[in-house]
Amino acid sequence: MSEEKVASCFPEDPPDSRTQVDKVLLPFFSLICVVCSLLLALVISAAAFTRYVIGGDLYGFEEWVKLFAFWLYFMGGAYGAYNDTHVSADIIDSYMKEGTFKRFVVVLRNFITTAISVLFTWYGYEFFMFGFMGPLGTRVAIPRTTVWSIPLWTSYLAVFLGLIFMTFYFGMRLLRNTRVLIRGGKA
Repeated sequence: MSEEKVASCFPEDPPDSRTQVDKVLLPFFSLICVVCSLLLALVISAAAFTRYVIGGDLYGFEEWVKLFAFWLYFMGGAYGAYNDTHVSADIIDSYMKEGTFKRFVVVLRNFITTAISVLFTWYGYEFFMFGFMGPLGTRVAIPRTTVWSIPLWTSYLAVFLGLIFMTFYFGMRLLRNTRVLIRGGKA
């Protein structure tokens, strides 16, 4: 693989520098992702061992898998938003020549991504509050898992926090690229 192809695997426009917030959040995202990955592998391996070697059943393991997966996916999504390795619609501007129009398209893409992220963050808040306060909003009859009675808000919190952090980093990228559009430079 040529050096040019290897370089294209990494973000071309990393954040200028890590802020104090980033110095706290990025290790948190990394820790959650590593711990949840290990726990997922452990729980799934234990379930497979129990089922296929011992011939038993690890009853309710799916509830733990879902909890760890929510935290892994959404903290990983936040980390991807920071690194600009998150899924995005950048295929169009990758074929465009440098210039004002390309910078405008990048800002437009960033604006749409941030706006959608804000909308989903609102839905994530509603989702979390439903699980935290219960369907009546009185903290009575809080939704729980069937076997282990894990409150569902523990998974919903991962969704809400992940969306908050994604919105934050998408917004920062929008501001940075808007600055590039106004001042000129490479998109």
